[in-house]
Amino acid sequence: MKPIVKKTLFASLALAILAGGFFGYRSSTALLPEQRYRIQTVEKGDLVQTVSANGTLNPVVLVNVGTQVSGTVTRLFVDFNDKVVKNQPLLELDRSLLAAQARQSAASVNNILASLDLARASEARMKSLFEQEYVSRQELDQAVQARKSAEAQLAQSRAAADKDQVNLNYTIIRSPVSGIVVDRVVDLGQTVAASLQTPTLIKIAQDLSEMRIDSSFAEADIGKIKEGQKVRFTVDAFPDRSFTGQVQQIRMNATVTQNVVTYNVRVSLENPDQILLPGMTAYVNIAVARRDDVLMVPNSALRFKPADADEKSADKAEANGSRASGESRGKGRKRDNNSGTVYVIDGKELKAVNVQIGITDNRNTEITGGDLKPGVRVVVGDNPASVNKPSSVGMRLF
Repeated sequence: MKPIVKKTLFASLALAILAGGFFGYRSSTALLPEQRYRIQTVEKGDLVQTVSANGTLNPVVLVNVGTQVSGTVTRLFVDFNDKVVKNQPLLELDRSLLAAQARQSAASVNNILASLDLARASEARMKSLFEQEYVSRQELDQAVQARKSAEAQLAQSRAAADKDQVNLNYTIIRSPVSGIVVDRVVDLGQTVAASLQTPTLIKIAQDLSEMRIDSSFAEADIGKIKEGQKVRFTVDAFPDRSFTGQVQQIRMNATVTQNVVTYNVRVSLENPDQILLPGMTAYVNIAVARRDDVLMVPNSALRFKPADADEKSADKAEANGSRASGESRGKGRKRDNNSGTVYVIDGKELKAVNVQIGITDNRNTEITGGDLKPGVRVVVGDNPASVNKPSSVGMRLF
């Protein structure tokens, strides 16, 4: 045998021995699954599935108080957070012009009333003269017409006087309901102008002991919500306290924003302490399903995918699950959305197990079918301490 061939064979043999020793060392020092992964035991428990959305707290009745006449604010009787009763004065506008117009209308009524008295006396005199044949029928008819015209003018003048008096009364703006002043838009000396769209001067919440939440739920969740369902919500002002309410109405008018469809769900609630204020943001949760004493796994176990997972084991588990659910890949059907895969500890290896899933509470998911049993250990994630762990022994092949 040639020397070069001998050297090549000896070098190959040495490399083979070193490689075998290296892989043997790696196998003897490989971490166990309990060391490489975070593990949790499958247990039974209760699950409540909820749907969530944000909303705004509003009074049940919020009255926008406006004005029907124009003028300058001369007096303010209420301010923010004041309690008011029905017909209580809220503010007063300058009444000088409207008062002058009302006096003018009253004077016009008196003037026409005097003309009416004269027309009636003239008619009576004409009737007497007509009976004595001193005047003609035409002259009598003219006297009757003058009296009726004066009566019509009097009615018209009185209507105008009533209108001016009503406008004068409108200079004192009164509360239409009993409640609390939540907003005051005008200030003393400000001029307000009545137009086709009545300006808002003051906002009054009729009763803050009962309130509502207007929230927007996605179309994917709206089918699970029914009127009368109990609602739990929190507000930023009281982060450690939970409040309750009830679904009052699901409005059918959809809102589309950037191709996202939402529906307004109105929630009614009691606020006896009146600690919840209008405008607060409410974080609403509605329980739509409940399961008691069911097998459940953490959601992280369903999301976990090991980098070195046994693909054959996963394919086998999925194939078994597909046959169990009546689905065939050969027919081109997609995998059921109600199935998933978890990895369990099988000796020193991981085993993929296909399962059928039910409701979730965003932390745990119900297991409705599959080979998973209580007490089985499932992998929920990698162990941070074992990731990129430096080796204590280094080997150099050359």
